[in-house]
Amino acid sequence: MIKLLILQTTPPSEGFGSMMFPMIALLAVFYLFMILPQNRKRKKEKKFISELKKCSRVVTSSGIHGKLVELNDKDNTVTIETGAGKIKFEKAAISVDLSKKFLPTPKKK
Repeated sequence: MIKLLILQTTPPSEGFGSMMFPMIALLAVFYLFMILPQNRKRKKEKKFISELKKCSRVVTSSGIHGKLVELNDKDNTVTIETGAGKIKFEKAAISVDLSKKFLPTPKKK
């Protein structure tokens, strides 16, 4: 009975190298599809926040539309003037700059 069990076992595989390739491939795919796009998005958002100017029309992530009145770099806040008054937000809460979105694009001749 024991001889039968020993004979039915599979022979040992090629070892550690055969497991290494799928793991490396999995990590590469994870990096390409998860980490790299997130880093690109983070850089894009940093650039967007650093390019904010006074008198720009913006939309916050909570959907409030207004005009930038004050930019405070010390504590990373902005003051937005809305129809109801002035509201202070974090710079990260700004999601869209409507001034750039609705500017007419110059036509090429």
